[in-house]
Amino acid sequence: MQPAPWLVSAADIDWQADGAPVSRQFGDVYFSRDNGLAESRHVFLAGNALEQRLAQLASRQCFVIAETGFGTGLNLLALWQLWQRVRPDNQSRLHFVSVERFPLTRADLATALQLWPELAALSTQLLAQYPPLLPGVHRLIFEQERLTVDLWWGDAALCLQQMPTVQPVDAWFLDGFAPACNADLWQETVLQPIARLSGPKTTLASFSVAGVVKRGLRAVGATVQRTPGYGRKREMLRAHWSGVTDPVDPPTLLALIDTATRPVAVIGCGIAGLSLAWALSRRGYAVDLYDEAPLSGASGNPRALLVPKLTPLAHVATHLHTTGWLSALRWWQQLCPQAVEKYGAQLLQADDRLADYPAEILQPLLIDPTDTSFHSDTKMATIGELSNMATQPDCFLPNGAMLIPERIADAILNRSQVRLLGMSISHVKQFDGGWRLSHDQGNTDYDQVILANALQAKQLFPALPALTPIRGQISACASDWQPPHILSYGGYCAPLTTPGNSMILLGASFTRHCSDQTVTLADHQHNLELLAAVAPEQARQLPPVDSWIGRASIRAQTRDYLPLCGEIKPGLWVLAGLGSKGFAFAPVCAEMLVSTLLGEPLPLPAVLVSRLRPQRLMT
Repeated sequence: MQPAPWLVSAADIDWQADGAPVSRQFGDVYFSRDNGLAESRHVFLAGNALEQRLAQLASRQCFVIAETGFGTGLNLLALWQLWQRVRPDNQSRLHFVSVERFPLTRADLATALQLWPELAALSTQLLAQYPPLLPGVHRLIFEQERLTVDLWWGDAALCLQQMPTVQPVDAWFLDGFAPACNADLWQETVLQPIARLSGPKTTLASFSVAGVVKRGLRAVGATVQRTPGYGRKREMLRAHWSGVTDPVDPPTLLALIDTATRPVAVIGCGIAGLSLAWALSRRGYAVDLYDEAPLSGASGNPRALLVPKLTPLAHVATHLHTTGWLSALRWWQQLCPQAVEKYGAQLLQADDRLADYPAEILQPLLIDPTDTSFHSDTKMATIGELSNMATQPDCFLPNGAMLIPERIADAILNRSQVRLLGMSISHVKQFDGGWRLSHDQGNTDYDQVILANALQAKQLFPALPALTPIRGQISACASDWQPPHILSYGGYCAPLTTPGNSMILLGASFTRHCSDQTVTLADHQHNLELLAAVAPEQARQLPPVDSWIGRASIRAQTRDYLPLCGEIKPGLWVLAGLGSKGFAFAPVCAEMLVSTLLGEPLPLPAVLVSRLRPQRLMT
């Protein structure tokens, strides 16, 4: 019985005497035994005329290349090397999308790429961001290279069907194991979505000239021709769709704001607004942030928890919290490493449906159910030990982290393209030339405006759905006991490192329909009781709650618990309603909104994009 389409399995590699990897699943080589790198350059780079096309990119143009079969990443690295050599100095960007059902583990990928020492510098960057083998989309951002890579782990047909169409793919690498070894990758279920994602200037190249490939491409509207292959392969295949006269023509500008002379206005400087500013500024766009001060709302706690509520593995690809957590962790570490305190997290009485997660994400713990000491030397449980345990095991999340929001804000606000204007907006009004913002110094006009100001978004655009205010209070106190890692149990407890103080952070209360930001002893007591339920001994050692300090803030949540993310009228956008998961939701949602705005591939599957549309809750 075949596994569910969104599930992925690690590639099973047979290493040859010369170090070349061979797939045991398909009985085929990953690349040419003659010279895999030279073959990639001949078939995919030259076959799509990429040297000429990339060198001619216009200012801020995003060129999109998509691939079937990521394999060892050799095609990506060959492309990346070419991009470094020919890219124009005009803020143009390269976006690479690849699908893979059987990804290599990071260790196997590192071993395979050792065969190409000339690519070592690029391999190191790829390996540093290489995602775990969890189904769904994993966006890798290489800002200094002006390169974005989307890796879709899962069945090729499903992944391609779920890729949202914003603008056509410019070039395809039709790769993967030969049709005789892996027939599914060359069927109509794969070729039809390739045609859907293509346009009149799209080209395609493949090493295979098998009849099933040629017939399949012609059936979906492509014009196919055979050209000389590489090495022992006499021929390769090139294709294009109707209307392509010369693939080396300068690309058509499809990005929505390429010709804009005004900055993009973002209203709100919490984590949503900051994430939008980062997504826009790293693409070279100027951003005006409107708020009286950064992080003045719920985003302004001294620490933010970055520990997901995981879903069963089969649902990960369309589970925003898990996807967002992985993205946020990778991107915040890239943007500002000193903002991420990576303690790891112990999930108490974790859902036993999470057992399928790879060990780099989640590990079962062997714990005496009567022991609440949470020693750092708690050992990982074996399968045999787990089967003999009478109680549900805890789990350890190696990548559980705390964030320092102030450092994230500083890193973004110090970017040259980002300007914080210390004022609030009273009105947003559409006019023929765009959108006019009214503030205490007058009016300012913009082509594109994004509402990222939580509960206040509806005040500026009343047609938006109402958001529920939710009060949340965190607590902090001095403590001789320091947990070795974050404890997650419905509430959470974490070390709070401050100069000269040994403290712990406890959170958080959750009171719907409450906008009171007064710190209360009742909420301190609530946070203490959450800890006492799982660690009574440690809770008894803490000082009285009347000596604690805290911060209460108001989150904004939609009635279906997912953010509002997208365009609400031409040129007016919204990112709001992130609830208590803002630091996990905001980065990937901001990336999705900006990718839509600029006509780029989206970092989420279509089913999830649809669930985030603000229109779903608008009457």
